[in-house]
Amino acid sequence: MTLAAVKQPPAADRVYTHVKQGVLDRRYEGGALLTEGELAEAVGVSRTPVREALLRLEAEGLLKLYPKKGALVLPVSAQEIADVVETRLLVEEHAARKAVPAPPALITRLEELLAQQQEQAAAGDLAAVAVTDRCFHAEIVRSGGNAILSRLYDQLRDRQLRMGVAVMHSHPDRIAKNLDEHQEILNALRSGDAEAAVAVVHRHVGWFSHLARGEVR
Repeated sequence: MTLAAVKQPPAADRVYTHVKQGVLDRRYEGGALLTEGELAEAVGVSRTPVREALLRLEAEGLLKLYPKKGALVLPVSAQEIADVVETRLLVEEHAARKAVPAPPALITRLEELLAQQQEQAAAGDLAAVAVTDRCFHAEIVRSGGNAILSRLYDQLRDRQLRMGVAVMHSHPDRIAKNLDEHQEILNALRSGDAEAAVAVVHRHVGWFSHLARGEVR
């Protein structure tokens, strides 16, 4: 057996990664039906590991399996958006308040992430913008030093990424607004104004709740 073969991830993990990334970056959009045969061919594996991977993704709420038909990619629902927004507001408003006074290392990291996000937006790489957007907020949450809260927030990661890419595709004007609001959050933390930081976070994250209620056109 070659060294390359030893290092290669198990077949089910390769399928899981392939499908999950496809769902997150919208190569597999909500409502798409994925078949075991197509996925097995795409990844270069047999159908057995495909079934295992699809079961894992169903448990995570990304797919719904239909015997002998395939797996349906579940669309992002209004309820899912509302649940994510409620959880994000609870965690992120607390984290923003706790981040003041902000350590220099946090400010430097947020500046780097914002610059990176601006470059990605200019290049039109929406999937990368969503990842960096999520990293920006996670950095503030992590700065509080509460490992349990950070783990809770990390559980929202895939849902945030999926929602973020979907929103940027349907509301492209929101990209520039997000960047402006990230700058506002950074300025508030840099100036040591905890209440201003919380207010911007509330407006920034809360916008998604209007989307969930169908109030955004």
